[in-house]
Amino acid sequence: MKNPLSSHSPDQDTLSGTRHLSEQMLTGAERAMDSTRSLANDTLDRAEDKVRHLRGSIDPLVDKLATQAQKLARQSLDMASEASDRAQRSMHRYADATTRYVSNEPVKSILIAAAVGAAVALLVASTVHRDKR
Repeated sequence: MKNPLSSHSPDQDTLSGTRHLSEQMLTGAERAMDSTRSLANDTLDRAEDKVRHLRGSIDPLVDKLATQAQKLARQSLDMASEASDRAQRSMHRYADATTRYVSNEPVKSILIAAAVGAAVALLVASTVHRDKR
């Protein structure tokens, strides 16, 4: 039996209740999405701040390491240049000493050169003879 005071049928009340419940669920879902979006944005902002902070910390460190590497490279080049200069000076001293000896003792120089030549010839001959075996 119908309720004479109610202008809505039970089907209309159910439909209205379902609509109201659907609207509440939709509103709740929208709030949840907004909350999630806000949380994600906050998290990304914090991560961006941390990246900026780390970059700010790393850039000076990289600059310092690059400066140290350049300093070491300069020192290495300087040391190599000094070693080259020392070697050239030594070679000039030995060449001068050899020239003086040859001009002061020409006969001895020829005999020493012949002896060294003979020794080298014997070494080469013995190496060739040993390789043939």
